[in-house]
Amino acid sequence: MAVVCYIGLGSNLGNREANLRNALAQLGECEGIEVTKVSSFFETEPVGGPPQGNFLNAAAELRTTLSPEKLLDRLQEIERDLGRVRTVKWGPRTIDLDILLYGDAAIRTERLTVPHALMHERRFVLRPLGEIAPDVVHPVMGKTVSELLERVDRADP
Repeated sequence: MAVVCYIGLGSNLGNREANLRNALAQLGECEGIEVTKVSSFFETEPVGGPPQGNFLNAAAELRTTLSPEKLLDRLQEIERDLGRVRTVKWGPRTIDLDILLYGDAAIRTERLTVPHALMHERRFVLRPLGEIAPDVVHPVMGKTVSELLERVDRADP
């Protein structure tokens, strides 16, 4: 049975738009994954990490028959295919693919935390996600994406 999940996409190295589009195309070619919605692309300033260029961020809705761990494996394969090299935490990257929500699951393993641990604090995640899934409820916090975005906007206008 397919599960609806949401991923965040980001890029701040190379041709950022092409990186996002290539990642989405590769996702669409994966067995067990159907890309059903994609947000607009949003220019955002980096949060945390070393000084670096602005990001282009987006969110996508997927229907998948893959387990959360298998989905994570596939996202990391796509990152590697598109030249992601993990050297500095929160450093610049060609592509970053994160599982934000996986149905209404709450998962905490050594490799994976879902819902994404910081998504409720990050405008660069909530703004694109809110465009495609404003009424989806964060399974731990019990708030919709729109409510979480409102809270972030009020705290840091």
